[in-house]
Amino acid sequence: MSKTKTPTGEGPGEPPAPYTVLARKYRPQTFADLIGQDAMVRTLRNAFATGRIAQGYMLTGVRGVGKTTSARILARALNYSVPGGAQGPSIDMPVLGEHCQAIMESRHPDVVEMDAASNTGVDSVREITENARYRPISARTKVFIIDEVHMLSKGAFNALLKTLEEPPEHVKFIFATTEIRKVPVTVLSRCQRFDLRRVDTPTLAKHFGKIATAEHMVVADDALTVIARASEGSVRDGLSILDQAFASSTGSVDAANVRTMLGLSDRSRIFPLLEAALRGDAKTALVDFASLYHDGADPLQVLADLAGTVHVASRIRVGGKEAATDTLAADELASAASLADRLGLARLSRAWQMLLKGLEEAARAPDPAAAVDMVLIRMAHMASLPAPEELLRRIQEGAAASAVQEGGLRAPSGNPVPQARSSAGPMLVSRSSAAVAPKPVPEPDTGPRFANFAELVAFAGTKRDANLLLDLEDKVRLVRFDPPNLEIALTPDASPSLAGELAAKLGKWTGIRWFVIISREPGELPIGEVRRLHEASEREAALKDPLLQRVLREFPGAEITSVRVPDAVGKDGDTVGGSGALSQK
Repeated sequence: MSKTKTPTGEGPGEPPAPYTVLARKYRPQTFADLIGQDAMVRTLRNAFATGRIAQGYMLTGVRGVGKTTSARILARALNYSVPGGAQGPSIDMPVLGEHCQAIMESRHPDVVEMDAASNTGVDSVREITENARYRPISARTKVFIIDEVHMLSKGAFNALLKTLEEPPEHVKFIFATTEIRKVPVTVLSRCQRFDLRRVDTPTLAKHFGKIATAEHMVVADDALTVIARASEGSVRDGLSILDQAFASSTGSVDAANVRTMLGLSDRSRIFPLLEAALRGDAKTALVDFASLYHDGADPLQVLADLAGTVHVASRIRVGGKEAATDTLAADELASAASLADRLGLARLSRAWQMLLKGLEEAARAPDPAAAVDMVLIRMAHMASLPAPEELLRRIQEGAAASAVQEGGLRAPSGNPVPQARSSAGPMLVSRSSAAVAPKPVPEPDTGPRFANFAELVAFAGTKRDANLLLDLEDKVRLVRFDPPNLEIALTPDASPSLAGELAAKLGKWTGIRWFVIISREPGELPIGEVRRLHEASEREAALKDPLLQRVLREFPGAEITSVRVPDAVGKDGDTVGGSGALSQK
C-alpha cells in the first residue's frame, strides 16, 4: 500500500524533510532547463550531433549564471546511457540515465570535481593527471570538473598542460571560472570557451514566476521584476532573494515588501524626487529623500536609482520607448518617457555626471545621507542655470556690438587680429608648449631641411626626445643659423655636452654632418622664454575684451588657462583653427 504524500514529501506521522533552498531545489538538470544560455546549448547540440566533441571546455561568467551546473549537465550528457535505450553522448536527456543521478549529486566515481580555490598546488593537479591514465570504473567517459580554475598556481597550470593537450581518449576536462583573464593563454588555447551571459530581467522574472507557482506562493509581477533587477543577471542571487521574500511574507509578496526587505528605494518615488531636483525645487527634493531614507532606503541605492532613471530617460530620448521596455513597469516607462520629453540631452547628461560624482562622494562620506542631500541641492541649483551654449549665445548677442566697437583683440605685436564675420569673439585654447613653434617641414628623401631654428626645434619634438626638446627651448640661445652650421650660446644651467649631443643627433636624423659651435655672443632669447612672453601678452590683451569680461562675470572663479586668436576666416564666415577653453575652480 502506497503512502499518501504530504506537502513536505513525507508520509503521515513522519518528520518533515529538511528544507532545501530554492537555488538547489530548482537547479537545472538538463540543457533544456538552462535559461539565457541558448548560444552555448546550440553549439553543444551541433557538436554532439556531428561527433565533434572537444577534449576540454572552459565555462566563464559572473556568479550564479550556471557554470558549475552546466559542467555537471555536460558530464551527464557525455555519459548518458539508458538501459535498453540511448547509449551514446546526447544533449537530449528526457529520462534519467543510469549515471545521471549520481553525477548531478556529485558522487559519481568517474566524474571528479575539484575546487581549485582550496587545491591550488601542483600535488592536486598531479593526482588528476595520474588518475586520468586509468579507464573509468562504470561510466563511458571520465570527466574532471575544476571549479574556479583561475586559482591554480603557475606550477599547477604547467603540470596540467600536457595532459590537457593530449588526454587519453576516455578523459574530458571541464573548467569553470569567474576570472577568465587570470587563466593562462596556454590553457585557454586547449579548450572550447563558452561565455555564459547574464540573464536578462524579463527572462529572470518569468523564471521566478514559474518557481513561485510551483511553491504555491503568490508574487506580484512588479515584485518579480524588482527581484530580477536586484539579482543583476544572476539566477542564484535571484533565487536567494526570492527565498528570502517567501520567508518574510505572510502569503503574498508585492514590490513594496521586496524593496523594504532589500533596502531598495521605491522606484515610483524616485521619479518625483528626480523631477523636483531637476526643476530646482531643492526643498521638495530633500523632503522626498528624507521620506525614502526614513523608510529604510539606502542612500547610495537612491543615488544609483536616480542615475539609472536618468540613463533610461536618455535612452528613451534617443531611441524611443523601445529602448527601455525590458526593465521598466508600464507606469515607470510612462514616467521616464515624460521626463525624457521635457528634458533635453544636455540637462540629462549634466545630471548623469553630477550623480556619478555624487556616488563617489557618498561612498567616501562619513554620513552618506548628508552627501545625498548635497548632491540634490547641487542638482537643484544647476536647474536654475542656463546651459553653457545658451549662456554663451546670450553673452555673444549682448556683447557683439561693443566687441566690434572696441576693435577686437590685438596680437602682442600691435597688429590687429583678423575679425571673423560672426560674433564669435576671442578663442581660448589649452595647448602644449611645442604648439607655438612653426610646423616642421616635410621630411624629404634626402633628409629634413630646416628654414630656421624654430623648425629644427619642432622637428626634435617629433622625435620624442623630451630632454633634448626642453634643452633646446629653454637653455639654448640662437646666435647664427646656417645649416649645417649652427652657432649657439648656452644658458648657465645648460650641460656642457649639449652641443655635442645636438650635433650627433642632427647628423643621425638628417644624414649630413652638422657643426654646432658654442659662441661667446649673448644670442637671442630662448624659444621657450619668447613663447611665454607671447602668451602673457595674449592673455593680457584677451582680458581687455568686453565679451571675455562678460563671460568671467557670469562664471565667478573662472580663469583663462591659455589664449589663441583665430587663425583665419572660412568661406562661411566661421573661424578656422580657433578653439578655446576656460577653467573654473
